[in-house]
Amino acid sequence: MTITPVILSGGGGTRLWPLSTPATPKQFLALTGTRTMFQLTVLRVMDRRRFAAPLIVANAAHANIVRDQLAEIGVTEATLLLEPCARNTAPAIAMAALVLDAPDSFMLVMPSDHVITDEAAFHAATDALVPQVQDGWLAAYGINPTGPETGYGYIQMDAEIGAGVHDVKRFVEKPDATRAAAMIESGDHVWNGGIFLFRADAYLDAVKQFAPSMDTAVRNAISKAEHIGDHWHPDAASFAACPSDSIDYAIMEKAPKVAVAPVSMGWSDVGSWDALHEIGHRDADGNVTSGNIRMDNSHGNLIHAHGIRVSVHNVDDLLIVANGNEVMILPRGSSQKVRDFATD
Repeated sequence: MTITPVILSGGGGTRLWPLSTPATPKQFLALTGTRTMFQLTVLRVMDRRRFAAPLIVANAAHANIVRDQLAEIGVTEATLLLEPCARNTAPAIAMAALVLDAPDSFMLVMPSDHVITDEAAFHAATDALVPQVQDGWLAAYGINPTGPETGYGYIQMDAEIGAGVHDVKRFVEKPDATRAAAMIESGDHVWNGGIFLFRADAYLDAVKQFAPSMDTAVRNAISKAEHIGDHWHPDAASFAACPSDSIDYAIMEKAPKVAVAPVSMGWSDVGSWDALHEIGHRDADGNVTSGNIRMDNSHGNLIHAHGIRVSVHNVDDLLIVANGNEVMILPRGSSQKVRDFATD
């Protein structure tokens, strides 16, 4: 069974401002190594014995960045589905399902800005989910939690329905600390990693059933799309009329046959500067740095310098990010404040 990777790359990445901007959001930045997170996501699904050529869903404004970054890693077989405006994940995935060649194609839906360090575990979870997906189930990858995180949604698992696969009892929105601790203690909850596997026709059937106005809008957008070579340009007016909703709320929470595979695969959504400090390479003093930096007697900091030199002395546990004419300095642990600055 060949699986088509559907890589969602339309996000704005405001939580990693000022390095991530609307013109160059975080998925197109090399935050964790020499490759960008978008490139690492594409490279994760390059085994053509397992995966078909990827389908990239991206903001039309980022088309040139996508093409350039694919060329840098030698990827010449990719289809680009270019959104004329943002309408969240559920419509984006529905459009992707409509442009696939076969209605029963398997779709592996992945954000382009997540880190997975244990790819063998990721592929094993995919293999475990295939039998349920073949039978028409919608499937999610559940991240085995490492603590009572309040920044993620959760999935409560029910009975095991296959080797390493469970029926989903419910999806849980981001909890407060007390609820998160209780869910971790129960042992039957995993983080919702935002990665999904299903057949295109099963997903489209669910969209038609649970979000009929969305179904109509995306079908109109694709039926009137401009299709040139490996580029799809959905009809802008039709897509603008589509309701904006996430796959979790619009589909997964309502569908009757939803499975989850719990997996430990070194996953992070790199959703904040604090998260980047957690997964980054720390020096002997616990600092994670990138760029032109001078540092003395400083500990536990994350410092990114892009286009300017940053010099620090006797500072601890700070987030310091400089990009062009913007400099942000916050205590570690206060990453949520970044969004306020990014939208100002």
